[in-house]
Amino acid sequence: MRISKHYIAAITAFIIWGFFSLVLKPLQEYPSLDILFYRVFLCVILMLGINLLFRKNILKETKQNFIEMLPKQKRNAILLTLGGALLLTANWFFFIYVMNHISVKSAAFAYLVCPILTMVFAYFIIQEKLNKWQWTAVGISVFSCILLGFNHFVDVLYSIIIAATYALYLVSQRKNTAIDKFLLLTLQLTTSAIILLPFFPFYRGEIPTEISFYVYIAIISVFFTIIPLFLNLFALKKMSSATVGILLYINPLINFFLAIFYYKEEITKLQIVAYSLIFLSIIIFNMRTIFKPKTQTVPLKEVS
Repeated sequence: MRISKHYIAAITAFIIWGFFSLVLKPLQEYPSLDILFYRVFLCVILMLGINLLFRKNILKETKQNFIEMLPKQKRNAILLTLGGALLLTANWFFFIYVMNHISVKSAAFAYLVCPILTMVFAYFIIQEKLNKWQWTAVGISVFSCILLGFNHFVDVLYSIIIAATYALYLVSQRKNTAIDKFLLLTLQLTTSAIILLPFFPFYRGEIPTEISFYVYIAIISVFFTIIPLFLNLFALKKMSSATVGILLYINPLINFFLAIFYYKEEITKLQIVAYSLIFLSIIIFNMRTIFKPKTQTVPLKEVS
C-alpha cells in the first residue's frame, strides 16, 4: 500500500477539522460572528507577518512570475483567487447564520452533503472523470444522506447552501495553480477580512476580556484554519477535487464518534447505518489508491 503525501495532506486536514468542536465548545457563550471576526483577522495578521518576515524570496518570485504571465493567465489567477475568497467567506457566513438562526442540525448536515456536491461540480464544471467504483461510492453517499435527511427537507435545503459554497471553493481552487499556495491562502483570507471589516463595528459584541477567549481563537486560527486550509490547497495540486471532496467525510465521521464517546449524545440505529455507509463509500471511492500495489524497482544487471 502506497499513499502519496498529497493524500496524507488531505486526510490530515479533515482529521484536524473533525476535532474542531473540542475548541469551539468552550466558546459557545460568545456570539458566533465574534468568533468569525477574530478568527479571520488574527489569521491575516499571522500570515502577513510570516510572508513579510520569512518568505520575501517567494514574494519576489511570485511577483516576477505574475508579471511574466499572459493577460489571460493573469485574469484567471485573479478571478480564481478572489472568487475563492468570496466562496470561503460566504461558506463561513452561511454556516454561522444557519447555526444561529435555523438549526445546528442543518449546519452539521452540510458536511455530509458537501462531498456529493463536490464530486458532481467537479464532473460537470471541470470534467473530472469518475470510474464505476467511484460512482458507486457517490450513490452510497447519496443514499446515506437521504437516510439522515429523511423528514427533514428544510434542514437539507439549508445544508445544500452551505455545502455548495465550499464544494465550489474546492473545485475552483483545483485550477488555481499559478500562485504559491501559502501566499494564495494569505490573499484569500486578507480579501475575506476586507469583506468582513465594514460589518465589524455594527455586528460585534462586547470586546472579550477573558484571556482564554484569545487563547482559543489563536488555536482555532493556527491549527483549525491556516494549517488545514493550506493542506487542502496543497492536496489539490495533485489530487482531483472529487477525491478531496470524498475525504471530507472524515470530518463528520469523527464528529459522530465524538458525539457518542465524548459528548455522550444519543445516537439512533438509523444514524449508525447511515454513517457506516458513509465510511464504506470512502473506502470504495479510494479503493484503487489505498490498495495500489507498491511499485517495484528492477535492479540493473551488472555489465561484465
